[in-house]
Amino acid sequence: MRVLRAIFNYALYEYQDGNGHPIITINLVKYLSHTRAWYRVDRKQTVIKPHQLADWYKTVIILVETDNYRNALLWHDYFLLLLFTGMRKMEAASLRWEDIDLKSKTITLQDTKNHEIHTLPMSDFVYELMERRSWNKTSEFVFPAESKTGYIYEPKKAVNRVVELSGVPFTLHDLRRTFATVADSLDLPAYALKRLLNHKMNNDVTAGYIMKDVERLRKPMQQVANFIYQHMNLSQTV
Repeated sequence: MRVLRAIFNYALYEYQDGNGHPIITINLVKYLSHTRAWYRVDRKQTVIKPHQLADWYKTVIILVETDNYRNALLWHDYFLLLLFTGMRKMEAASLRWEDIDLKSKTITLQDTKNHEIHTLPMSDFVYELMERRSWNKTSEFVFPAESKTGYIYEPKKAVNRVVELSGVPFTLHDLRRTFATVADSLDLPAYALKRLLNHKMNNDVTAGYIMKDVERLRKPMQQVANFIYQHMNLSQTV
């Protein structure tokens, strides 16, 4: 909105008709803001429901077993990491191995939406996933790709294929929403939920007195993972 407002401000004084009168006489952004006439788009509420998790995961497994998808195992692990941690898609995609501590079982996000370094505990499931991926490192990135950045980008083809085969519509951000919805359903403390999702608590005075301790998040993280794990009908092997 700031960019659009600046463009209108520039145009007000830059563009004139043959008589020297402004062609644009009002900054529409200011007008719409003043009249509160902006059309607000409702936030998406889509999630993968508990009873859909098993079918969704079975289809992700099918990708791994399909020769047509060279990077199917990579997408399998990427999808699961998003679902089991609630990470934002680019935070997970750009993870480096130096951010993964298998000894302390933590993942550190360096480039986050709120520009704060954020450390998450690994659930048992995520630890096994990361340990397996570490056996065959080919890059500094956890999810490498032949791209300008060196890591994966949004896998629309793989997402569409899972949707088609499973009948479960989802986007990458729906995986984060699913994690958050599960966490909320387990009645986790509000502070723990916000910390797991790395949401800022600007108006929470009490939170300002609480030291951020990753170990305090380990139990709630495992609770969410257990719920997802059970509804996927999984064995512990990933």
